Amino acid sequence: MKYQTVFLEFLLREWLLVVAGAGFALTSVYTRHLPAYSVREMQILFILFTLFVAVKGIEQSGLLLRLSRSMETGRFISVKLVVATFLLSMLITNDAALIVIVPLTLVLNVTHKDILVILEALAANAGSALTPFGNPQNLFIYWFYGLSPAQFMGAIAPYSFIFLFLLVIFSVAIRVEGKPDRGIEKERVGKRSTIYGAILVVVLLTVFRLLPVSTNLLVVLFVALFDRKALRVDYPLLLSFVFFFGLAGNVKLILASEINHSQHVFLLSALASQVMSNVPAALLFARFTTHWKALLWGVSTGGFGSLFGSLANLIAYRLYVTHEDTDDAGRFTTRFLVIGYVAFFIAIGLYFVFTRT
Repeated sequence: MKYQTVFLEFLLREWLLVVAGAGFALTSVYTRHLPAYSVREMQILFILFTLFVAVKGIEQSGLLLRLSRSMETGRFISVKLVVATFLLSMLITNDAALIVIVPLTLVLNVTHKDILVILEALAANAGSALTPFGNPQNLFIYWFYGLSPAQFMGAIAPYSFIFLFLLVIFSVAIRVEGKPDRGIEKERVGKRSTIYGAILVVVLLTVFRLLPVSTNLLVVLFVALFDRKALRVDYPLLLSFVFFFGLAGNVKLILASEINHSQHVFLLSALASQVMSNVPAALLFARFTTHWKALLWGVSTGGFGSLFGSLANLIAYRLYVTHEDTDDAGRFTTRFLVIGYVAFFIAIGLYFVFTRT
């Protein structure tokens, strides 16, 4: 019974890895073909790994938590939390931003914590969509299609900034009030924050192709020698990428066709994200289309809506419902889905307003 419980917990925790591995195995058996991995795909995996390491190091230094807690006092707490989530997700990924901001929100003495967490999840998805390194699917699209930073950010900017405006308006409207929790000690910022800040800059320069990808080998060497704790990153997610790269190649062989219309790419990738998450949806549909803008909008839109639309949604949801001071999982789930799908359909409307190709 104990082993069954452990196995069930593993399936619930690492469902994306399990689904990716099963899909990879089944399609490989069906096609009788083991997919080959391109140099570009291996570069993406390596950059993702070093990005995770840099973010982990910054988290452990205490810098992010110190910056976050500086927002506890004063007026417009909700606006500060939402904007901070948006800005952090642009730089350190949506998942890391929520890991920092949501726990902070839950310990504050404020009203409407459930709505705040939902808005933070939306802000993380909207903000991370703006930069090539804001989330894993962005990094993949950016490298897979060989885009420039201006191309990438220019294409998705209307989506991100309009949602930032809407989220700020809604944050003001809910009138969250609170006072600082004096029982929380200030987080000490370690000296390593400067080092990992520099490491993050190096990794981002490789993302923008200003430094060769091989430069990140120095990052790995430094961490392996001086701070192995920073190597404790999300390896199941990285392995899921390996499986999904192969799965996408196998599906391309099975279907042997191409989706030609950009609106089809947008809608199918947005809808597929609701079930399989926007990361694998990006990996899958990239093999079928040259319409990168439609795909970028599709997987960004797909991050809204269901809990499975984005890993960031699951992180925010899990942090809230498992917190010791929350006992309204049913109501929170309902509100999360209702608000999420309102954002989903708004994003669909924005796509047809701002794109014509």
